[in-house]
Amino acid sequence: MEKHYSNGEITVVWKPESCIHSSLCWKGLVAVFNPRNRPWVNIDGADTEAIIAQVEKCPSGALSWFRNGEQATQPEHIDVETIVEASPNGPLMVYGNIRVKDAAGNETVKHKVTAFCRCGASSNKPYCDGSHRKVGFEG
Repeated sequence: MEKHYSNGEITVVWKPESCIHSSLCWKGLVAVFNPRNRPWVNIDGADTEAIIAQVEKCPSGALSWFRNGEQATQPEHIDVETIVEASPNGPLMVYGNIRVKDAAGNETVKHKVTAFCRCGASSNKPYCDGSHRKVGFEG
């Protein structure tokens, strides 16, 4: 269900069903976008231009904005960007919609966030099961 947050100048629109949880929205502007808070958007946490700049970084289009008094324009098609991020001393995080093919050729479709093992100790390869903490993986 689409949510709207307005500061009087702009309205930020959040479409949770499109969100790939890349964390790009809150990394850098946690005063506005904080996933630990409810609601997670505090539209009064920064000035309008800072909010616009942060929303523009959303790779999935789950966050968008429009100036109040203007008609909201939505792109006809949104291509979800896949993002790969190595977590410090942890898994390889892949944000987006992906297909994972195992050694036997079986495919699994993953959505949003997938954590892949980097330490080699997971008992659920190729996925991370948290074993990197037990083995003291650094990387």
